[in-house]
Amino acid sequence: MKTKLSLLVCLFFVSYFSFAQSDKLFLHNGKTLDVVVVKSEQYVITYKYVNEDAEQTVGKVAVEKVIYGKSGREEAITKKVVVNSESDWEKVEIFYDKAQTTGLTEGLEVKGKTAFINYNTGASADKKAEEKIKKAAAVLGFPFVLMTSDKESNYSSSNGSMGLGSKQSLKKGIAFKY
Repeated sequence: MKTKLSLLVCLFFVSYFSFAQSDKLFLHNGKTLDVVVVKSEQYVITYKYVNEDAEQTVGKVAVEKVIYGKSGREEAITKKVVVNSESDWEKVEIFYDKAQTTGLTEGLEVKGKTAFINYNTGASADKKAEEKIKKAAAVLGFPFVLMTSDKESNYSSSNGSMGLGSKQSLKKGIAFKY
């Protein structure tokens, strides 16, 4: 009887500690995942669900923090970006790598462009178009934009000199949220 009881207690502690060593991913959308973190790269965290072999990924911008089960160490990953209105447009982040959007919810296409005739140089036209695409995302309440198209048109006069409206910047992207 003693050996059965000690075996049962032993199995209880082994199973308890094996589950206690799982890591916790705290996502910005309010979800908490009990997983085993496999690796952390530049834009993504790769993990496995407990007792599964399939690897999953989530973009770091979707993760608030990780608590590692073995050590108990807490690692802050990113702060939540909150965009409530157009006045928050400067908080909108632009991504150029699709991996950064893993774990986020895809929204609508947003656009930003400068006028055909304008007084902008190439750099200022690009900056103005970026501001417009950020404002378009902010109006929708989306804190992230994955850039899908970034074009600049250069218009010059027949003699090769630059005139008014010589630079037009056109940007397109897809808005994302938590």
